[in-house]
Amino acid sequence: MAIFKGSGVAIVTPFNSKGVDFEKLGKLLDWHVDNGTDAIIICGTTGEAPTMSDGEKREAYKYTVEKISGRIPVIAGTGSNDTRHSIALSQYAEEVGCDGVLCVTPYYNKTTQKGLIAHYTAIADSINIPVIIYNVPGRTGLNVNADTLKTLSKHRNIAAVKEASGNISQVVEIGMFCDENFSMYSGNDDQVVPLLSVGGIGVISVIANIAPKVMHDMVVSYLQGDVKTAMELQLGIKPLNDALFCEVNPIPVKTAMNLLGHNVGNLRLPLVDMTDNNLKRLKNELINYGFEIRG
Repeated sequence: MAIFKGSGVAIVTPFNSKGVDFEKLGKLLDWHVDNGTDAIIICGTTGEAPTMSDGEKREAYKYTVEKISGRIPVIAGTGSNDTRHSIALSQYAEEVGCDGVLCVTPYYNKTTQKGLIAHYTAIADSINIPVIIYNVPGRTGLNVNADTLKTLSKHRNIAAVKEASGNISQVVEIGMFCDENFSMYSGNDDQVVPLLSVGGIGVISVIANIAPKVMHDMVVSYLQGDVKTAMELQLGIKPLNDALFCEVNPIPVKTAMNLLGHNVGNLRLPLVDMTDNNLKRLKNELINYGFEIRG
């Protein structure tokens, strides 16, 4: 069965001078539940996981599970280019009560398609909670081919793919073998409705950090047969989406959250502040979409 249907937020990690700002994270988690978010993805790319220590990640998994307290699913980002490392994080995520794990494809050292099958099988064999494969070749330099996903989809613990290749032909091919045992989520906020149209059931979203209800309503409208509303929401948010990805994610979305008064702290190096021109563009699109700049 699917871990969730709808919009899961790839939530930012609030930082302060001591590390993770858990007080702020708690407020964000409650806000997401109140505003329709269907799942929390903690310590993903948008959460700046590459700059977080294992200790910080483990604390964040545990805190999020305890704070959410079963209201919506919690999915831990446990991916790594070291299979043993990903297994260790995934086992801890299961131990503290996460509902699933999101594992990005190995980066830098990468692997072959045969290696991907071995990598994900080893992770899935090590735990009893569902694994979501995260396919984002633009970041990793490695695509999970549809045939490879089809093979992996037969594993009892491999439940879904977060598909962010941007390749619609590949999305259609994956949709051909999606069923009640294997789900597809959009990893691109500007392609949610196209992916839903070929069998997807949701999105793991960046924009949901600032517009959770919009992303929830987009998916739910489509799944309930109201394609017109879903399409209008998808097209209407496109200019804001473009501004939120005019620099490397999560630079713009974390900037936007601070502009909107969420006060989520600074980015960690190597991420830096936006250029003046792009910051101006982001502010304009936030205002055009109806947000009030507070920061």
